[in-house]
Amino acid sequence: MNPVNKISWSRRSILTLPCLGLLQAAPALQIDALNIITPSGSPFAAWPTLARRNNGELLVVYSGGREAHICPFGRVELIRSRDEGRTWSHPQIILDTPIDDRDAGIVETPRGTLLVTTFTSLVYQKQLRAATNWDPARLERWQSAERATTPDQRQSLLGAWMIRSTDGGLTWSTPYKVPLTSPHGVVTTRDGRLLYAGKAYPEEAGEIGICESLDDGLTWHWLAKIPGRTTDKVENYHELHAVQATNGNLIAHIRNHNQLNAQETLQSESSDGGKSWSVPHVIGVWGFPSHLLRLRDGRLLMSYGYRRSPRGNQIRLSGDNAKTWSAPLTLNDDGTGDLGYPSTVELSNGQLLTLWYEVTKPASPAILRTARYHLG
Repeated sequence: MNPVNKISWSRRSILTLPCLGLLQAAPALQIDALNIITPSGSPFAAWPTLARRNNGELLVVYSGGREAHICPFGRVELIRSRDEGRTWSHPQIILDTPIDDRDAGIVETPRGTLLVTTFTSLVYQKQLRAATNWDPARLERWQSAERATTPDQRQSLLGAWMIRSTDGGLTWSTPYKVPLTSPHGVVTTRDGRLLYAGKAYPEEAGEIGICESLDDGLTWHWLAKIPGRTTDKVENYHELHAVQATNGNLIAHIRNHNQLNAQETLQSESSDGGKSWSVPHVIGVWGFPSHLLRLRDGRLLMSYGYRRSPRGNQIRLSGDNAKTWSAPLTLNDDGTGDLGYPSTVELSNGQLLTLWYEVTKPASPAILRTARYHLG
């Protein structure tokens, strides 16, 4: 792995540069440590989110208890670190519905409340219906999971969910439905607002946009929808995340699966507190989904999975409130398959810690992996 300023260009990225302006210079990147933090005995852990509390404690939520990328056994688990991510706790199961619980996000609100998001899925049923030549024990596991609920009960469980904790994650509320979903969940603004950028779910052609909570995450209402490009279908937009820049603008990143700029990250901006949003546009980044972080020095950092050879995870920085982004910096380029969904926090000493999940080889369990690094 080459840890310093690795640049990887697609033809489409090069062609879009004239409309973006010059790339910002990328700082030097020094990887200090790459670690696996998967809890002992965890069979398959995926789609994690890393958050830093005001007291310095690090929290990770993820979809654990899994058998594979698609299965009926996903649940939301939490691990924590009180030494800047060097050691981690035994996992705590904080949500486990009878169907598949996926993508886990977490944030601490200005009041100190923890909000965890997830969504449920029945996609595994397609595999179960098509099961042929399965190992009898595996088939029975899946069928027994299906027998735990009736069809009507499974449909009632389908949706986007949130749970709250007001005691630092020791106990959690009953899950309640929210209007949308995204991998990394809720964000806070400098003036204490709670915003959730995502996609309406479980609607098949769900719109994308921003919801807001005025009561510390108990209830959510749509603030604004993000318009689509005239060339695109909104149902092909997915997995949003947002951040507030130092100039007050809100920035949202969108995973795009439309034919134009397929599998690139698109960007939309709001200059009125999220009441209206620009039409998404390219930023020259192939990769997804993006997690956004405002650093203490005011720069913005985006981290995202890169599923082209050499596969891995990358970051980019912006020093002009997301008008332009730097060339990519590579955190790892030794990935082999299913990987990504990175999220990043800034540690007390100025180091950065990025977390992602990764399947290291075909048919092997997914692990949780971190990169600890600093920027020159």
